Amino acid sequence: MPIALPPDLHELETAEEFLVHFKIPYDPQVVRVSRLHILQRFHDYLAQTEDTEEAAKPEAIKSLLSRAYEDFVRSDPLTERVFKVLKDAQAKPEAPPGRVFVPLSAVTRQPAKR
Repeated sequence: MPIALPPDLHELETAEEFLVHFKIPYDPQVVRVSRLHILQRFHDYLAQTEDTEEAAKPEAIKSLLSRAYEDFVRSDPLTERVFKVLKDAQAKPEAPPGRVFVPLSAVTRQPAKR
């Protein structure tokens, strides 16, 4: 069951607005590079919370947002791989420099066995 956020949060749109609202000090450079990743990680943390009543409290929301922000202070979007496109890129094999990877299934009629 999704967490019902307090109505005053419905108007917030950017990572900066959330961080300012909860009075979380932040480095503008970190947010500039990772704003969407921070918000997605925050959303993921909210979705993983089992006690939805407790998670809807401002202190809990602030804690989860702070945790999401800190993930990107210590790391970066490419390492954290929050979005599907980055996760998928990690799963694909890399070709050596100067070469293109063509899976066997692309040149045969039979799909490659996994």
